[in-house]
Amino acid sequence: MRDLNYDLKRLQAARDDGSRGTRRARSYALAQIANTLHDLGFKGLRATGLRRKHAVALVREWKRQGRSIGTMKNRTAHLRWWAERIGRPAVVPSNGALGIANREYVTNEDRSVVLDPEKLALVKDEHVVMALRMEAEFGLRREEAIKFTPSRDDRGDRMRLKGSTTKGGRPREVPVLNDSQRRLLDEARKLAGGGSLIPPDRSYRQQLKIYEDRTRAAGLYRMHGLRHGYAARRYEEITGWKAPAAGGPRQRSLTGAQRRIDRDARQTIARELGHGRAAISSVYCGS
Repeated sequence: MRDLNYDLKRLQAARDDGSRGTRRARSYALAQIANTLHDLGFKGLRATGLRRKHAVALVREWKRQGRSIGTMKNRTAHLRWWAERIGRPAVVPSNGALGIANREYVTNEDRSVVLDPEKLALVKDEHVVMALRMEAEFGLRREEAIKFTPSRDDRGDRMRLKGSTTKGGRPREVPVLNDSQRRLLDEARKLAGGGSLIPPDRSYRQQLKIYEDRTRAAGLYRMHGLRHGYAARRYEEITGWKAPAAGGPRQRSLTGAQRRIDRDARQTIARELGHGRAAISSVYCGS
């Protein structure tokens, strides 16, 4: 284990505050940050040596990788935790100073991503490939796809995801609506057997690292956009017209009857994506 990774584990063991989920996310994020700093040439760095230049270099690299604003903000928050624990909170500037813009929740910009078959063929791990396909077909989050257990979650005409595998601990159902989805679930069951899309000899953290390494090597970025693609497809299936973010009519231009259809569609999409508020569908579909 590198010195920096060891130092950060000791910092967390000494003062690992927050919920279990927060601690788990922090542990993974700090390990990623340490590995990235090493790859960027900051070899031999110790936890007490954190400086502004390291934060700047990290953000520059995240932007190069195409990381979303939300991801960069989350990782920077963990970086600040590190800085505070060594008594140097000022070495990590504000998000604005680092060039991380404010999140725009509704932009009417199409953020959909479609899996490129040629790039997907470059992913050298069949479990990662299956997770990516599950994200695209069912709008799953990355963690949900990796932890998906076909023998447990596949209920024939729907998927039932356990709260322990979903964001916020909210269990939910996602419908199986076409032959393509049904075939994919059958393939997933064959690959996973009685387990999840994590091979038996790996932990979730190990598989997540492999997922990130393999997708990056294949040139696949912004995979959260697969959820946007799912939402856009579902919106058009339910309403009969394209979502505003995909070039369809804006909400304010809809007739009374169309607005009712639009409202029902957004509620359905929010539920299938695992959000508690229908309004969040505007992030995916536009307004």
